[in-house]
Amino acid sequence: MQNSSSDSNLKSNTDVQSSTQILQQHFGFSHFRDGQQQVVDTILNGQSSAAIFPTGSGKSLCYQLPALVLPHLTLVISPLLALMQDQLEFLASKGISAASIDSMQSKEQSQQVMAGVKSGHIKILMISVERLNNERFRQFLAHIPISLLVVDEAHCISEWGHNFRPDYLKLPKYKEQFNIAQTLLLTATATEKVVSDMGEKFAIEHNNIVLTGFYRANLNLHVQGIKQTEKDNYLAQWLNDKTQSSGIVYVTLQQTAEQVASSLSAKGVAATAYHAGMDSELRQNIQQNFMNGNIKLIVATIAFGMGIDKSDIRFVVHYDLPKSIENYAQEIGRAGRDGSPSECLVLANYDNLNILENFVYADTPEASAISYVINEIIEQAKQHNFQWEVVLNSLSSQSNIRLLSLKTLLVYLELAGLIKPAYSYFAEYKFKLKCSESELINKFDGERQTFIQAILDSSDKAKIWYALNFERMAVQYPSDRSRVITAIEYFDEKNLLELQSKQMTEVYQVNSNPMDLALLNNDMYSRFEQKELSEIKRIEHLLAFFASNSCLSLQLAHYFSDHRLQQPCGHCSVCLGSVALMPPVPQLKPLNEFSFNSIAKDIIEKLGEKSSATLISRFLCGLTTPIFTKLRVRKLNGFAMFENYRFNDIRSWVEKNISTN
Repeated sequence: MQNSSSDSNLKSNTDVQSSTQILQQHFGFSHFRDGQQQVVDTILNGQSSAAIFPTGSGKSLCYQLPALVLPHLTLVISPLLALMQDQLEFLASKGISAASIDSMQSKEQSQQVMAGVKSGHIKILMISVERLNNERFRQFLAHIPISLLVVDEAHCISEWGHNFRPDYLKLPKYKEQFNIAQTLLLTATATEKVVSDMGEKFAIEHNNIVLTGFYRANLNLHVQGIKQTEKDNYLAQWLNDKTQSSGIVYVTLQQTAEQVASSLSAKGVAATAYHAGMDSELRQNIQQNFMNGNIKLIVATIAFGMGIDKSDIRFVVHYDLPKSIENYAQEIGRAGRDGSPSECLVLANYDNLNILENFVYADTPEASAISYVINEIIEQAKQHNFQWEVVLNSLSSQSNIRLLSLKTLLVYLELAGLIKPAYSYFAEYKFKLKCSESELINKFDGERQTFIQAILDSSDKAKIWYALNFERMAVQYPSDRSRVITAIEYFDEKNLLELQSKQMTEVYQVNSNPMDLALLNNDMYSRFEQKELSEIKRIEHLLAFFASNSCLSLQLAHYFSDHRLQQPCGHCSVCLGSVALMPPVPQLKPLNEFSFNSIAKDIIEKLGEKSSATLISRFLCGLTTPIFTKLRVRKLNGFAMFENYRFNDIRSWVEKNISTN
C-alpha cells in the first residue's frame, strides 16, 4: 500500500506539473478528450475511478498519463494480446517504459521484463487475468510495490455483462492481497446494471464513475433485412463506391470469411479474409497492410479489430448478426474514429437464430454434473481437513462441464459459502542443474547450505531432471513451501538450473459447517438457468433492436445509459424511412417425420449409462461438451444433423421418444 512519503511525492509532482502539461509534454496532445481529464485527475488525487467511454475515445490515456506520475508500478489487466501489443507500441513511441508478460514470450524475455519491473525501470506492466493464477508470478508481485490496478474490458467482472469471465471476480481480492491502493476500470460497453456491479465490487464512489455518452453523430447506422442467398450481391453493390475507403466486413465463422472474401473479389471488389485459422505471420502481414492502407477491405471474424487503432475506417458491415448489442456497439465503434462520417450496415435475417440460441444452451451444466462436483468437494474435504484440491481441466472432463462453466460454478459455490479460494500452485516443479550439486551448494554458506542440500536430497531424481517432493522435504527439513519455490526460482534466474512447472492445481478451503446439499445443488442449477434465460433475452433484445421502427441511435444510447440524446438522430436507416423487414425463415422439416431410433442409435450406444436427453439433444444440435471430445463423437451418424433447429424443440422430441421406447 502506498505510504505517506509516496503520497507526498505524488502531490509534489502534480503541483509542479498539471495533468494538461504532462499531456502536452509526453503525449503531444494539446487538450484532453471528453471525460479523460476528470478520470486522470481523480487518479492523481489518490482515488479510484471508472471510465465508461465509447470504443476509440481514448480510455487507455486515463492510466498511461497517471503512470508517469505515480510512484510505483501500474499493473494493467488486459484480455487480449493484440490489445497489449498495440498499446505497448504506442507507449514506446512516446518514450514511456512499458512491457507485458505473455505466453508468446521465451523464459528469458519474461525474466528480462520481471527484472525491469523489480528495478523500477518499467512503469507499466500488462498481463492477462490468467497470469495471476500462476503461483510463481503472484509470489513475484507480492514483493513489488504497485500504485494502480487497471482493469481493461472491466465489464467482464459482471455476470450480467456480455462477456463474463469468472477469473475477473478474483481481481478485488488480488487488489487487497497486493496492497494496491487505487483501481481504474475501463470499458466501452456496459449497461447501467453492469456499471453499478463493477463499481460495487471495487468500492468506487459513484461520483468517480465517468460516462461520456455512447452516441456518435458521425456513425450512420443501417439495417437491411435480406435473404441469406442475396447477401453477396447486395454487399458487392453496396461496396461498389467504397473501394478506395478502408472497411471491415464481420462474419461469424472462419469458412464464411474465406467464402465472402472470394465472392466479393470475383465480383470486382478486392477483399482479403482474416481469421484465427490462418498462420500467425500471415495474419500479422494482413493486419499491417490494412493499417498502412495497402489493403482496403478485410472480411474477418470478430477478433479482428481488438486494439486496432486505425482512425479512418469508413465502414463496418455485419454480414452475420453480432452476438449481442454490446458486441455490435464495440464493433461499429471501430469506424470513424477520426470524426468523419462512417457507415455501419447490418445484413439481417433470422436464418441462423436457432444456432445463435443453441450456443447458450451448450454452456448450462446438467443438474447431475453439478451434483458430481459438489460431492467431489465434500468427499475430499472429509479426508483432507476441509481442504479441496482440483485441477480444472481434469474435473471438466470428469464432470462433463465446459471449462468456463466450471469456473463459473466454482465462483457460484464460493458466493454460496461452500468453498473459499486458498491458493493455487503448480502440481509439479522439475529442474535440471547447470552445475554440479556441490558447486550449487558451495555458492552459499551456513544454514542455506543445509537448506539447499535438503531440497536436492528430498527431490525425486531421474537421469537428468529433479522433481521437487514437498512432502519429503517437510519431513527432512521443515520449511515453508514458498521458501523452497523462491529458492528454486532464484537459482533459475541466476542460470544455475533450468526450471519447469506444470499442471496448475487450485486449492480451496471447504466450509466445515453442514449445508443442505440438495438445496445447494438446486440453487446452483437455478443460477445457471437464470443466466441462460438472461442470454436468450439478450439475443431477443438484439433481434428486436434490428427490426425496430424506432431510431436505432436513440435506442443504442439509452441501452448504454446515455441520456444526452433525447430525440431521434435523423440519420439512421429508421429515421431515413427504411425499417428493416426480415424475410421469412425457411421452413424446417417436421421432427415427427424423422426416425429417432435410427438417428440417435449410435450416440446412445456410445454414451452408455451416461446417456441423457440433454446429452443426446446436444449431440444432435452439434453442441460440444467434454465427454463428446473424449468419445470422439463428431464422426457418428446424427452429429449436428439438427443444428438449425431450436435446442428446446429437439430436447422435447428426444424426451418424448425416450419415454416411449
